[in-house]
Amino acid sequence: MKKADITPFFATLQAANPTPETELEYSTPFELLAAVLLSAQATDVGVNKATRRLYPVANTPQAIFDLGVEGLESYIKTIGLYRSKAKHLIEACRMLIEQHGGEVPRTRAELEALPGVGRKTANVVLNVAFGEPTMAVDTHIFRVSNRTGLAPGKTPLEVELKLEKRVPPEFRLHAHHWLILHGRYVCIARKPQCWQCAVAPYCDYKPKTPAPAKPARS
Repeated sequence: MKKADITPFFATLQAANPTPETELEYSTPFELLAAVLLSAQATDVGVNKATRRLYPVANTPQAIFDLGVEGLESYIKTIGLYRSKAKHLIEACRMLIEQHGGEVPRTRAELEALPGVGRKTANVVLNVAFGEPTMAVDTHIFRVSNRTGLAPGKTPLEVELKLEKRVPPEFRLHAHHWLILHGRYVCIARKPQCWQCAVAPYCDYKPKTPAPAKPARS
């Protein structure tokens, strides 16, 4: 993607959705942290179904820690990898209680020190909970960044660092949400919906997919 196309690319996404938000349901930084931890290799819809059962019962580090691993598993067993996620979340709660007074830390290093929290999860929490212009590169952002030519890279970290350089400052706060939603609903993996893509004019993807043929009338 040409540098001159980056601003209109994001301006178009912004015009369609000025204040994008995560599709994970949460009301506190800790609820967000727990939901993002649980969302690895799972859908936001699936995580929301589980946290709607869990959070009315336990939505603080101490309350979830008090459930214990088996107690927590009973609420999240519909989520993939729930056993390992339960262990990670319980241990993360212990560390939050013992090292941070039950509060979610506001630095990437402290967040990444928590079990089950990688760079992507830390970036989501920093961006969504604390308003920092981080780039949380998931599979959707990785695909869109490479396919469009916006920030091509072989690893999520390489894409993240390129996005930090290429995304204009005025779009950085919401950039990762625009890219996630675009990848989730328009620039999908198997067949990108180029025929209804508002940012197609700025995209480097050459074999633009045509609209599906309408069924012939009988």
